[in-house]
Amino acid sequence: MEPTSLLTPYKMGTFNLAHRVVLASVTRCRSLENLAQPHNAIYYQQRAAPGVLLIAEASAVLETAAGYPRVLGLWSDDQVEAWKPVVDAVHAKGALFFCQLWHTGRNHSPATPAAGFDGPPPRLETDEIPEMVMDFRVAARNAIRAGFDGVEIHAANGLLVYQFWWFLDIGRVDSSKPMRLDGGSSSSSSPEDRCRRLATDVIAAVVDEVGAHRVGVRLSPFAGGDADSTDAAEAHTLQLVRSIDKLGVLYCHVVEPGCAPTATASRRSRTACRRSGRRSGARSL
Repeated sequence: MEPTSLLTPYKMGTFNLAHRVVLASVTRCRSLENLAQPHNAIYYQQRAAPGVLLIAEASAVLETAAGYPRVLGLWSDDQVEAWKPVVDAVHAKGALFFCQLWHTGRNHSPATPAAGFDGPPPRLETDEIPEMVMDFRVAARNAIRAGFDGVEIHAANGLLVYQFWWFLDIGRVDSSKPMRLDGGSSSSSSPEDRCRRLATDVIAAVVDEVGAHRVGVRLSPFAGGDADSTDAAEAHTLQLVRSIDKLGVLYCHVVEPGCAPTATASRRSRTACRRSGRRSGARSL
């Protein structure tokens, strides 16, 4: 039987993979005080093998970005040190290890004490936007300090970066006047364009910090908001993928619509979004 490309070796940028089967990030909510634990090392080492790529469960970029109880974080030195033995355990098996970074935004449980909220999360003010971008930059830096081979930005599933790109809940930014991250203004940009720029600025900041060859991006064209529209999903996804590709990121990790309980995407739209990345020249496994 002819071997399939799924099981053949693959060179992903500077990384040599044994095959294209990758362990995707799975949020486990089992880490006290947002610190990696010995059980994390056991979990990932059990799934590691030479040349295999593992993507760690999401690490919040700051305390108020966690969204759920007992998720991991990478905003402090203590968290960097806690991750190191986990990363070492994976590398000891010859595997590659990327750390997923997230900010849950409005996708947050009010019952989560670790997130620092007593009730729904507050709206993100305009002057807080540069701080949020910096939080992703610092977390990416911390991931490399902990020994990870790279990072994956969670820009999917209704989390903060996704919310900006799909223009969800525009009240989180000042839509009454044009805005730039440097504090200036631009009369030519629409609120939608400004929100989408915030999403790409997060990715650009991480690329600038750790190098495009170490950065992947997780996308979910069909998960919520405008993504339930076939035309919007294809057009918006292609626009974002082209923006990402200009930054030279290593890969895009695209979630299939069947993974979302409310997904209504047709077979046509699913195929169209798969082709979007290929038309743009974006890299994928």
